[in-house]
Amino acid sequence: MPCSAMSFSDLRDFPCSRGGGGISYVFQPTFGYLIGFIAGAFITGAIAHSGAPTMKRLLTGCFLGLAVVYALGMLYYWLISRFWLGEPIGIAPLFLYCFVLAVPGDICLCILASVLGKKLLPVINKQSVRSV
Repeated sequence: MPCSAMSFSDLRDFPCSRGGGGISYVFQPTFGYLIGFIAGAFITGAIAHSGAPTMKRLLTGCFLGLAVVYALGMLYYWLISRFWLGEPIGIAPLFLYCFVLAVPGDICLCILASVLGKKLLPVINKQSVRSV
């Protein structure tokens, strides 16, 4: 939900992200990553909360969510570059600049999020049960 709210506020000229906002942002090559972020967050949350917060479950959720972000982001980048901007990008440069150079940091963040989630989710779940 917060991902969607941030995305829609960007489109309504209330920029929450670094690249600015407005409806014209839809025509930026990186807009696909924003779409992917919404879908990836949903998938990650659905997997992470589908049972006990095991390290395997949390890592699976994070990595599948990350895969969705990059898949949608790269696909959108390629489509916009080719058909809207008229500056097609090859598959090899797309893979290099939009995946290989960016993903190592995101892999580290997935591992960190899983470690933190393993420790914090039981505490958060216990607190939410008490408040109900």
